[in-house]
Amino acid sequence: MLGRLLKTTLLLLCSALAVAQTIPAGTHLTVRLNSTVNSGKAEAGQPFDATLARALVVHGKTLAAKGATVRGKVTLAKSSGRLHAPGQLTLRLTAVEINGRFVPISTTACHAEGKSHKKGNLEKIGGGAAAGTLIGALAGGGKGAAIGGLAGAGAGTGVAAATGKEEAVIPAETALTFTTTR
Repeated sequence: MLGRLLKTTLLLLCSALAVAQTIPAGTHLTVRLNSTVNSGKAEAGQPFDATLARALVVHGKTLAAKGATVRGKVTLAKSSGRLHAPGQLTLRLTAVEINGRFVPISTTACHAEGKSHKKGNLEKIGGGAAAGTLIGALAGGGKGAAIGGLAGAGAGTGVAAATGKEEAVIPAETALTFTTTR
């Protein structure tokens, strides 16, 4: 019984290695994510699933049909800061389904970054300062304008801090292209 199990395991391992060797480095795989990946919720090492957006063809031979399952993992997930440092995500593929078995692969990374905080923060802080200056000038002249401007800038900074997270988000169904490395 143990001998048969060992032979079967060895056969499966050899066939997986043979298939893996037929996917040369530099092969492009375009996949569609099955679910959204968000830098604010994801963790490094977290797995994700995708499907091939087009068949995996090597040297004229189709190894995996369009729609075949592909597995990957998040290799970097950095949540956004409130006033700076937008969120970051890095994904890699780890396996592709070929003939009903998952064959390990190694690929380049796909990196995504949230949008910059600068423009939004400047609008919130500058808008608060302008509003404060206007209200202060109406209420107390030049001295009131200076005080109102500072108070408005402080309020704008508070609004920017409260609403300022810019996570990296890769929505479900997004097509991403990876390249095999070995």
